[in-house]
Amino acid sequence: MIQKKTLTGSLAFLMMGGMILSGCGGTTAKPEQTMAPKDATAPVAPAASTKKIKIDIIETGNGLPSPDQDIIKQEIDKALNTDLNLTVYASGDDYKNQLNVRMASANFPDLFAVDRQQLKQFSEQGLLLDLTAYMDKLKPVTDFIGADSLKKGTMNGKVYAISKTPTIPYDTYFIRKDWLDKLGLQVPKTTEELLEAAKAFGEKDPDGNGKKDTFGITGSKLSAFNTIFGAYGIGFAENTPSLYVRDNKLVNALYDPNMKDALSFIKKLTDAGAVDPEILAMTGLQHQQKAIKGQAGIIYIDWPNMTKDNFVEQIKAVNPNANWVQMDAVKGPGGQTASAWDIGKTPGLYAIPKALEKNPEKLQKVFDLLNYVSGKEGSPLVQYGVKGKHYNLEGTKVVPTDLMGKEGGYFWLYQFTGRPEMDYLQVKFAKQTPFIEFANKQPRIQALNGFVDFPAGYNAADAGRYIEEELAKFVYGKRPITEYDSFLKTLETSMNYKAYMDGAQKQIKDLGYLK
Repeated sequence: MIQKKTLTGSLAFLMMGGMILSGCGGTTAKPEQTMAPKDATAPVAPAASTKKIKIDIIETGNGLPSPDQDIIKQEIDKALNTDLNLTVYASGDDYKNQLNVRMASANFPDLFAVDRQQLKQFSEQGLLLDLTAYMDKLKPVTDFIGADSLKKGTMNGKVYAISKTPTIPYDTYFIRKDWLDKLGLQVPKTTEELLEAAKAFGEKDPDGNGKKDTFGITGSKLSAFNTIFGAYGIGFAENTPSLYVRDNKLVNALYDPNMKDALSFIKKLTDAGAVDPEILAMTGLQHQQKAIKGQAGIIYIDWPNMTKDNFVEQIKAVNPNANWVQMDAVKGPGGQTASAWDIGKTPGLYAIPKALEKNPEKLQKVFDLLNYVSGKEGSPLVQYGVKGKHYNLEGTKVVPTDLMGKEGGYFWLYQFTGRPEMDYLQVKFAKQTPFIEFANKQPRIQALNGFVDFPAGYNAADAGRYIEEELAKFVYGKRPITEYDSFLKTLETSMNYKAYMDGAQKQIKDLGYLK
């Protein structure tokens, strides 16, 4: 049987932060803990050359200007004596296909983005450069991203990719304060108060139009209930049960002793008509549009999609008096956490082909590039642009110019090692700073899913689909909660879930999160 204790996770929102914002992400281990044995040595770089070295880079993204209009490329090339050739693919599937073709034909880019699955595949095929012997050459990078980020690019004890710096949580419940005021209710602080408010929004005509056309909670599938799971001490994020450590034991949310009670409470909400009846069929930002149109009074969503100027204008166009406010995590039988937050996920991983070790001069330039965008000159450049043109400094405060807003939409494509997330967001989204800080300060269960690789014979897509379908049945009364143990049994026997958990146990322990 799988351990009936608990841990946390998520598939990360890997590119989510960056895409939403046009480029926006335990115990610590010292970088040397993941280094190669002492007899592993890196080749000595040759003497510096005066010729420009071309560096071929590919990743996903959009909005990259032509080289003659690309001020970031020009500044980096000038600083490093390089000729950067950055190619971006708007479609993730297109990028994956292009990368696979190039790797299979030995037409390797010099630096390229990978996801965790590709990291595992290419490292096992011997196509990636083992960076553990080069950590001394990448010290600015490791200092910038931190030891925990270094673990995210680690496979079987070796560093095969550089992970970007972590992002921060964006999601909370937002609630219509004007509706609460009209109905004489306070912002909910407990699960029971949340139930009361959500029911009232569906039953008491909070918009005053005389029609029964409103409901309480909306969101994107089961993630709409993240905070409720958190109130039962359960990690759940991005429609995924989390893995987390409790009392030095790895816990899977599905086996958490409080899971049945959490599902029963959510069923109480759906039985009361307090939940958007289409919540499990949501795609994209349909839940956001329902909130904007005044159909829902509570939504679980990220702050950009409720507080950026264009969305605020849409909300006010429907109802000038609409007043959406963020909610603190509600308190429940298991505590008070807004959701899980996967510390294993990363907004990006960048690998270097093993073949590049045959060209030490170019390899050193790639290291120089990564170090530069991690340092005091290059990091501000790839975050904010050119000082005096795209931003100015008032003391240490970065003050954007109008040109940053006009030209800076693609700068994030050059943030190969990430950025100081909170500082960056407060500059780029100064008006939204209170919402950013509110979301970030919410207590979260520390999930570890992002560190876990899927074992051979385990189909993560099929298992994930089955989990989502069966949990939906429990919360909508299509399957009695008395069959929950039977659901777990099927997951173990038919979906090879035990192999997944056995592998997770080993990986999490190897990384030092379990003693």
